[in-house]
Amino acid sequence: MLSKTLLDGYWRFRRENHSADKGRYEQLASLGQAPTALVIACCDSRVDVSAIFDAGPGDLFIVRNVANLVPPFEPDGRFHGTSAAVEYAAMVLKVPNIIILGHSHCGGIAAYREKLKGKTDDTNFIGTWLTQLDGLEVKDQDEQEFGRETAFELAGVRQSLANLRTFDALREREAEGLLTLHALHFDIGSGVVLALDAKTDRFAQLPEQDDA
Repeated sequence: MLSKTLLDGYWRFRRENHSADKGRYEQLASLGQAPTALVIACCDSRVDVSAIFDAGPGDLFIVRNVANLVPPFEPDGRFHGTSAAVEYAAMVLKVPNIIILGHSHCGGIAAYREKLKGKTDDTNFIGTWLTQLDGLEVKDQDEQEFGRETAFELAGVRQSLANLRTFDALREREAEGLLTLHALHFDIGSGVVLALDAKTDRFAQLPEQDDA
């Protein structure tokens, strides 16, 4: 049986959210989805993707994994959940945007840093998953500006962005101007989002909204 907290939340959702937006849900059920972006985020419970972008049902196609990693294109017949989601978003849903969303105080990145210090890995799956970060390039400019912990998180985002471009379908759509790739980092405490500027290759805060 679900906990009382979860059950109460479900019934609040039914009463206050679903009923108030019932037409929207019925439309999504009958017409399907057309999200504006695929967001590849971390499993961390503190990172609420829909809340960060104030997104409603049907707005975002979200895949979450430990440390928001995108593996390189590897059609080897094995199980690739994240790659399957990327492929579906690009080839079936034809999303115009794909976002890698890293975050502060990432446990996955922290575990990888501990591994680099020689800590023994006694996990069955986490350590293997994090080997995707082997050879990670941490940029001096990021470390100087944001600190070492954040610099590692930004390096992970950069690497996943590069791995997205190993997918032929994504590279072709990007070249045709049909797809834009984004690298972002969310600070849990402050709510600030950093974005990678493709021209300068530097992370900076998203610009303030012009209310004029």
